Amino acid sequence: MRALIQRVSSASVTVDGNVTGEIGPGLLVLVCAMQGDTEKQSQWLAQKVTKLRIFRDEEGRMNRSVLDVGGAALVVSQFTLAAETRGNRPGFSTAAAPDDGKRLYEHFSAQVAAQGVAVANGVFGADMKVALVNDGPVTIWLDTEA
Repeated sequence: MRALIQRVSSASVTVDGNVTGEIGPGLLVLVCAMQGDTEKQSQWLAQKVTKLRIFRDEEGRMNRSVLDVGGAALVVSQFTLAAETRGNRPGFSTAAAPDDGKRLYEHFSAQVAAQGVAVANGVFGADMKVALVNDGPVTIWLDTEA
């Protein structure tokens, strides 16, 4: 699985003019299941995201996790993280099939929540509008295969 995480002051996702999820301080997590991924990768990724120390401590150093600061997570499915860009038109053949992708996306969200983080979501497969205020900015790429 792949994820792009951004430390945010706030973030929201809108589908057809309706806000489906929004958070205050925390993480925007764009997530993509890849072919061959299982709940094992989803579990590992959820633990990594919730324990990653990218929030400032009292001295201003990145030394606290989203759990430590009591932040939330807005989890949004984004199959384009599977993009293959050898040519000028990206290909997405390495992304998981939609049924598997949805199952693993939902599993990932549930695992983040099980770690103790409040979770809001986008809508799998929908045309979403994502708004965020990136804090830092801090943006980190995670891949369970790396």
